[in-house]
Amino acid sequence: MIHPTAIIDPGAKVPASCKVGPYSIIGPDVELGENCELISHVVIHGPARIGLNNRFYPFCAIGTDPQDFTFTGEKTSVEIGDHNMIREYVTLNRGTVKGGGVTRIGSHILIMAYSHVGHDSVVRDHAMLANAATLAGHVIVEEWAVVGALCPVHQFVRIGAHAYIGGGTTITKDVLPFAKAVAPRNTKSYGINAIGLERRGFTRERIRKIHHAFRLLINSRLNTTQALERLKAEGDLGEDIALLIRFIEESERGVIK
Repeated sequence: MIHPTAIIDPGAKVPASCKVGPYSIIGPDVELGENCELISHVVIHGPARIGLNNRFYPFCAIGTDPQDFTFTGEKTSVEIGDHNMIREYVTLNRGTVKGGGVTRIGSHILIMAYSHVGHDSVVRDHAMLANAATLAGHVIVEEWAVVGALCPVHQFVRIGAHAYIGGGTTITKDVLPFAKAVAPRNTKSYGINAIGLERRGFTRERIRKIHHAFRLLINSRLNTTQALERLKAEGDLGEDIALLIRFIEESERGVIK
Protein backbone atom coordinates (compact mmCIF):
# COMPACT_ATOMS: atom_id res chain seq x y z
CA MET A 1 0.00 0.00 0.00
CA ILE A 2 3.05 2.27 -0.37
CA HIS A 3 3.50 3.91 -3.77
CA PRO A 4 6.95 3.37 -5.27
CA THR A 5 7.53 7.15 -5.50
CA ALA A 6 6.91 7.69 -1.79
CA ILE A 7 9.91 8.26 0.49
CA ILE A 8 9.73 6.83 4.01
CA ASP A 9 12.59 7.25 6.47
CA PRO A 10 13.76 3.99 8.08
CA GLY A 11 13.09 5.57 11.48
CA ALA A 12 9.39 6.08 10.76
CA LYS A 13 6.71 3.66 11.95
CA VAL A 14 4.08 3.00 9.29
CA PRO A 15 1.65 0.09 9.90
CA ALA A 16 0.87 -2.21 7.00
CA SER A 17 -2.77 -1.01 7.07
CA CYS A 18 -1.73 2.52 6.01
CA LYS A 19 -1.84 3.83 2.45
CA VAL A 20 0.98 6.13 1.36
CA GLY A 21 0.30 7.73 -2.01
CA PRO A 22 2.56 9.05 -4.75
CA TYR A 23 5.39 11.45 -3.91
CA SER A 24 4.59 11.55 -0.20
CA ILE A 25 7.44 11.97 2.27
CA ILE A 26 7.49 10.61 5.81
CA GLY A 27 10.48 11.74 7.83
CA PRO A 28 12.29 10.23 10.81
CA ASP A 29 10.57 9.87 14.17
CA VAL A 30 7.08 9.85 12.64
CA GLU A 31 4.62 7.30 14.00
CA LEU A 32 1.37 6.63 12.15
CA GLY A 33 -1.59 4.76 13.62
CA GLU A 34 -3.55 2.07 11.84
CA ASN A 35 -5.49 2.80 8.63
CA CYS A 36 -4.09 6.25 7.93
CA GLU A 37 -4.07 7.43 4.32
CA LEU A 38 -1.74 9.91 2.63
CA ILE A 39 -3.42 10.49 -0.71
CA SER A 40 -0.45 12.05 -2.53
CA HIS A 41 2.30 14.68 -2.14
CA VAL A 42 1.89 14.71 1.65
CA VAL A 43 4.87 15.73 3.79
CA ILE A 44 5.11 14.68 7.45
CA HIS A 45 8.13 15.72 9.50
CA GLY A 46 8.93 14.31 12.91
CA PRO A 47 8.76 14.10 15.75
CA ALA A 48 5.08 13.40 15.08
CA ARG A 49 2.63 11.02 16.74
CA ILE A 50 -0.47 10.41 14.66
CA GLY A 51 -3.43 8.26 15.66
CA LEU A 52 -5.59 5.94 13.59
CA ASN A 53 -7.91 6.51 10.64
CA ASN A 54 -6.56 9.91 9.66
CA ARG A 55 -6.75 11.06 6.05
CA PHE A 56 -4.27 13.55 4.61
CA TYR A 57 -5.03 15.22 1.28
CA PRO A 58 -2.52 16.36 -1.35
CA PHE A 59 0.14 18.94 -0.52
CA CYS A 60 -0.52 19.27 3.19
CA ALA A 61 2.57 19.74 5.36
CA ILE A 62 2.49 18.22 8.84
CA GLY A 63 5.04 18.73 11.60
CA THR A 64 7.12 21.31 9.78
CA ASP A 65 9.28 23.79 11.74
CA PRO A 66 7.45 26.48 13.71
CA GLN A 67 7.36 29.94 12.18
CA ASP A 68 9.17 31.52 15.11
CA PHE A 69 12.43 33.47 14.93
CA THR A 70 13.55 32.02 18.26
CA PHE A 71 13.33 28.43 17.00
CA THR A 72 16.80 26.99 16.42
CA GLY A 73 16.04 23.38 15.62
CA GLU A 74 15.01 22.07 19.04
CA LYS A 75 13.29 18.69 19.16
CA THR A 76 9.62 19.59 19.40
CA SER A 77 6.61 17.69 18.10
CA VAL A 78 3.07 17.54 16.78
CA GLU A 79 0.45 15.10 18.14
CA ILE A 80 -2.69 14.20 16.20
CA GLY A 81 -5.58 12.06 17.44
CA ASP A 82 -7.91 9.77 15.49
CA HIS A 83 -10.43 10.07 12.64
CA ASN A 84 -9.31 13.46 11.37
CA MET A 85 -9.53 14.87 7.85
CA ILE A 86 -6.68 17.19 6.83
CA ARG A 87 -7.44 18.79 3.48
CA GLU A 88 -5.26 20.21 0.71
CA TYR A 89 -2.37 22.59 1.52
CA VAL A 90 -3.00 22.57 5.27
CA THR A 91 0.08 23.40 7.37
CA LEU A 92 0.45 22.10 10.93
CA ASN A 93 3.64 23.32 12.64
CA ARG A 94 5.45 21.64 15.50
CA GLY A 95 5.66 23.34 18.90
CA THR A 96 8.42 25.46 20.43
CA VAL A 97 10.30 24.86 23.65
CA LYS A 98 9.01 28.09 25.19
CA GLY A 99 5.44 27.10 24.31
CA GLY A 100 5.57 23.62 25.79
CA GLY A 101 7.05 21.88 22.76
CA VAL A 102 3.89 20.30 21.32
CA THR A 103 1.17 21.29 18.86
CA ARG A 104 -1.90 19.14 19.54
CA ILE A 105 -4.77 18.17 17.26
CA GLY A 106 -7.57 16.12 18.82
CA SER A 107 -9.92 13.64 17.16
CA HIS A 108 -12.85 13.84 14.71
CA ILE A 109 -11.65 17.20 13.38
CA LEU A 110 -12.03 18.65 9.89
CA ILE A 111 -9.34 21.09 8.81
CA MET A 112 -10.23 22.46 5.39
CA ALA A 113 -7.93 23.51 2.56
CA TYR A 114 -5.23 26.16 3.08
CA SER A 115 -5.75 26.37 6.84
CA HIS A 116 -2.79 26.91 9.16
CA VAL A 117 -2.29 25.75 12.74
CA GLY A 118 0.63 27.59 14.31
CA HIS A 119 3.12 26.29 16.85
CA ASP A 120 1.97 25.25 20.32
CA SER A 121 -1.69 25.52 19.37
CA VAL A 122 -4.35 23.07 20.55
CA VAL A 123 -7.40 22.05 18.51
CA ARG A 124 -9.74 19.85 20.51
CA ASP A 125 -12.16 17.11 19.49
CA HIS A 126 -14.88 17.73 16.88
CA ALA A 127 -13.69 21.26 16.07
CA MET A 128 -13.70 22.55 12.51
CA LEU A 129 -11.43 24.98 10.68
CA ALA A 130 -12.95 26.17 7.42
CA ASN A 131 -10.92 27.07 4.34
CA ALA A 132 -7.90 29.32 5.02
CA ALA A 133 -8.61 29.69 8.74
CA THR A 134 -5.32 30.79 10.32
CA LEU A 135 -4.31 30.10 13.91
CA ALA A 136 -1.27 31.97 15.17
CA GLY A 137 0.90 30.35 17.84
CA HIS A 138 -0.47 29.28 21.22
CA VAL A 139 -4.14 29.35 20.15
CA ILE A 140 -6.65 26.99 21.81
CA VAL A 141 -9.77 25.92 19.90
CA GLU A 142 -12.07 23.99 22.22
CA GLU A 143 -14.47 21.13 21.48
CA TRP A 144 -17.02 21.55 18.68
CA ALA A 145 -15.94 25.13 17.91
CA VAL A 146 -16.05 26.31 14.29
CA VAL A 147 -13.55 28.82 12.90
CA GLY A 148 -14.94 30.19 9.64
CA ALA A 149 -13.19 30.63 6.32
CA LEU A 150 -10.46 33.28 6.05
CA CYS A 151 -10.45 33.97 9.80
CA PRO A 152 -7.13 35.03 11.36
CA VAL A 153 -6.86 34.23 15.07
CA HIS A 154 -4.31 36.16 17.17
CA GLN A 155 -1.74 34.30 19.25
CA PHE A 156 -2.71 33.21 22.79
CA VAL A 157 -6.44 33.53 22.00
CA ARG A 158 -8.94 30.89 23.14
CA ILE A 159 -12.01 29.87 21.15
CA GLY A 160 -14.58 28.49 23.56
CA ALA A 161 -16.42 25.20 23.18
CA HIS A 162 -19.33 25.21 20.69
CA ALA A 163 -18.49 28.76 19.55
CA TYR A 164 -18.97 29.81 15.93
CA ILE A 165 -16.84 32.40 14.14
CA GLY A 166 -18.26 33.74 10.90
CA GLY A 167 -16.14 33.85 7.77
CA GLY A 168 -13.66 36.70 7.38
CA THR A 169 -13.72 37.67 11.06
CA THR A 170 -10.48 38.76 12.73
CA ILE A 171 -10.21 37.41 16.27
CA THR A 172 -7.93 39.26 18.73
CA LYS A 173 -9.63 38.33 22.02
CA ASP A 174 -11.07 35.15 23.53
CA VAL A 175 -14.40 33.97 22.12
CA LEU A 176 -16.92 32.84 24.73
CA PRO A 177 -18.17 29.25 24.73
CA PHE A 178 -21.50 28.88 22.86
CA ALA A 179 -21.12 32.35 21.30
CA LYS A 180 -21.30 33.56 17.72
CA ALA A 181 -18.66 36.07 16.64
CA VAL A 182 -19.04 37.78 13.27
CA ALA A 183 -17.38 40.91 11.91
CA PRO A 184 -19.67 43.75 10.76
CA ARG A 185 -20.36 43.42 7.06
CA ASN A 186 -21.17 46.81 5.60
CA THR A 187 -20.78 45.69 2.02
CA LYS A 188 -22.43 48.09 -0.41
CA SER A 189 -23.02 48.43 -4.11
CA TYR A 190 -21.35 51.49 -5.63
CA GLY A 191 -23.09 51.72 -8.97
CA ILE A 192 -22.46 49.85 -12.18
CA ASN A 193 -19.24 48.42 -13.57
CA ALA A 194 -19.25 50.93 -16.42
CA ILE A 195 -15.65 50.50 -17.55
CA GLY A 196 -16.00 46.72 -17.60
CA LEU A 197 -19.21 46.98 -19.63
CA GLU A 198 -17.53 49.30 -22.13
CA ARG A 199 -14.69 46.84 -22.56
CA ARG A 200 -17.22 44.10 -23.26
CA GLY A 201 -18.77 46.11 -26.08
CA PHE A 202 -21.89 47.45 -24.36
CA THR A 203 -23.26 50.48 -26.22
CA ARG A 204 -23.77 53.81 -24.48
CA GLU A 205 -27.52 53.31 -24.67
CA ARG A 206 -27.33 49.92 -22.93
CA ILE A 207 -25.10 51.38 -20.23
CA ARG A 208 -27.47 54.37 -19.81
CA LYS A 209 -30.43 52.05 -19.23
CA ILE A 210 -28.50 49.95 -16.69
CA HIS A 211 -27.34 53.10 -14.91
CA HIS A 212 -30.94 54.36 -14.73
CA ALA A 213 -32.08 51.03 -13.24
CA PHE A 214 -29.35 51.19 -10.60
CA ARG A 215 -30.30 54.74 -9.64
CA LEU A 216 -33.82 53.49 -8.89
CA LEU A 217 -32.63 50.41 -7.06
CA ILE A 218 -29.83 51.93 -4.99
CA ASN A 219 -29.98 55.73 -4.87
CA SER A 220 -33.71 56.43 -4.75
CA ARG A 221 -35.87 56.30 -1.64
CA LEU A 222 -37.79 53.35 -3.06
CA ASN A 223 -37.47 49.94 -1.48
CA THR A 224 -36.53 47.03 -3.72
CA THR A 225 -40.12 45.98 -4.44
CA GLN A 226 -41.16 49.53 -5.33
CA ALA A 227 -38.09 50.00 -7.55
CA LEU A 228 -38.87 46.80 -9.45
CA GLU A 229 -42.47 47.87 -9.96
CA ARG A 230 -41.31 51.25 -11.30
CA LEU A 231 -38.91 49.61 -13.74
CA LYS A 232 -41.55 47.20 -15.01
CA ALA A 233 -44.01 50.06 -15.45
CA GLU A 234 -41.60 51.98 -17.67
CA GLY A 235 -41.78 49.30 -20.39
CA ASP A 236 -39.16 48.67 -23.08
CA LEU A 237 -36.89 47.07 -20.52
CA GLY A 238 -34.44 45.46 -22.87
CA GLU A 239 -32.57 42.24 -22.16
CA ASP A 240 -30.17 43.79 -19.61
CA ILE A 241 -32.85 45.22 -17.33
CA ALA A 242 -34.94 42.07 -17.70
CA LEU A 243 -31.92 40.05 -16.56
CA LEU A 244 -31.41 42.41 -13.60
CA ILE A 245 -35.05 42.15 -12.52
CA ARG A 246 -35.10 38.38 -12.90
CA PHE A 247 -31.90 38.07 -10.84
CA ILE A 248 -33.39 40.09 -7.97
CA GLU A 249 -36.70 38.23 -8.01
CA GLU A 250 -34.93 34.85 -7.90
CA SER A 251 -32.63 35.85 -5.03
CA GLU A 252 -33.12 33.78 -1.87
CA ARG A 253 -30.74 35.71 0.40
CA GLY A 254 -31.43 39.26 -0.75
CA VAL A 255 -29.14 41.51 -2.78
CA ILE A 256 -26.40 43.96 -1.82
CA LYS A 257 -27.54 47.57 -2.27
